[in-house]
Amino acid sequence: MPVSARSLILTLALASSVVLGHVARAEYGGDGGILPAGTELDDEFSTTQPREIFKSEAMQGSKSYMVRLGDMAFSSPSLLGGPARQAGISCDTCHINGTNNARLFVPGMSTVPGTFDTTGPIFNPRADNGVQDPVTIPSLRGERFQAPYGHDGRFTSLHEFVRNVIVNEFAGTEPSPEILDAVVAYIQDIDFLPNPRLDLNGKLKGTASESEKRGEALFSKPFTHDPNLSCAGCHIPSGNFLDHQQHDVGSLGSFKTPTLRNANFNAPYFHDGRYATYDQVVIHFDRMFYLGLSKQDRDDLVAYLKAVGDGQEPTVPDNVDIRMKEVRDFLSVLDTAIPAHNAPVIAMTQDTVGGELRDLAEGFPERKDQTVTGGKPERAKARAAIKEMVLALHAVGAASDAGKFDQAGVALENFRAVMAESVPVIKLAEPWSIYNPEVRAARLAAFRQLYQAAIDPKVVVRRMDPDE
Repeated sequence: MPVSARSLILTLALASSVVLGHVARAEYGGDGGILPAGTELDDEFSTTQPREIFKSEAMQGSKSYMVRLGDMAFSSPSLLGGPARQAGISCDTCHINGTNNARLFVPGMSTVPGTFDTTGPIFNPRADNGVQDPVTIPSLRGERFQAPYGHDGRFTSLHEFVRNVIVNEFAGTEPSPEILDAVVAYIQDIDFLPNPRLDLNGKLKGTASESEKRGEALFSKPFTHDPNLSCAGCHIPSGNFLDHQQHDVGSLGSFKTPTLRNANFNAPYFHDGRYATYDQVVIHFDRMFYLGLSKQDRDDLVAYLKAVGDGQEPTVPDNVDIRMKEVRDFLSVLDTAIPAHNAPVIAMTQDTVGGELRDLAEGFPERKDQTVTGGKPERAKARAAIKEMVLALHAVGAASDAGKFDQAGVALENFRAVMAESVPVIKLAEPWSIYNPEVRAARLAAFRQLYQAAIDPKVVVRRMDPDE
């Protein structure tokens, strides 16, 4: 889930700290300022989330226990090491609902939003290579088709790749075989968004425009200086626009061919995020491989790439129903973990669901919050109802910690009863929450005004003047 509340806290912290005349540091859950000032983990005011499609749900109607366990672990900060855990960062922070996070930016570890230095100093100093070399955050849609893994393709196994991210990039402890298998099962279950523009062989259907058709022809046309090369030679349409090879295309090294499916939603482009648009990508290849494209050719190729990279319903509304569905999905892991006396999974689930509930509560501003008007009683009741859910969830973990798994099962059923009573109360308050697009927009405007006032030199000087 998006880490909306943490970004809000950062905005307020930056504004107030500038007014007070000292350098701000983002404090995402830690006492010492875990992330640098200017960090952006997500757009807290987005009204949508990326849509997530699962192969198992499409084929069987439901996800397996392992996929649900992996989904929960993917959203759990406890899977990662100290700094990430204290900052409330999980795998889902970078890969929101299994996609990329095009807004993520960490000063010193990102060059542009959507990039991240996996060998930087913040999350695992032992992995720091002393070079700022961030790479784009890839979408995981259709990842099961995209071996080898990593931008340079150095991992042949998805298990090996996931373990490296957890242990080496984010300094997490060695994951249990069950958790590692589960995270891999979850990633392998995430499907591409369907694209009705393409047939089963990756060819454009008859509804394509003339420009898109010309672009498709250019895509398959051999390069003038080397007839053995073409765009389609690496991005093979019938193979999900992949060839599973690494190539040097003039971007400072050999990197694996990225898929073009759903690529409209995967900017920035290239391994280092150097290009923001398809137009820039086409210009790069035109110049690098002496293609001699005309302006019309470039436009046609861009039209084709947009057709290939499209997908149905890329986003869904961010609202209470969506968030409660995720809580239920994560909670369902306990139906297997409690009878199995699987204390580590129970603890991780309690921690992860508790974090989801706390984020949900922060979507209902407190009474004293001046950025939201109306619905004060409803908002207060919603926050109280969520607090009751958190307390009921805590009882599940406490029983498990004590080795009383029968009691944990009873506590789980009690939690579900509390949740059933709480959801209608929470829904009643939704019109005055940040899940209402109008409230969210007004809140954004208020925080921007606060931030602008804080960084205005005239305002800062006036407030710091000891004679006033």
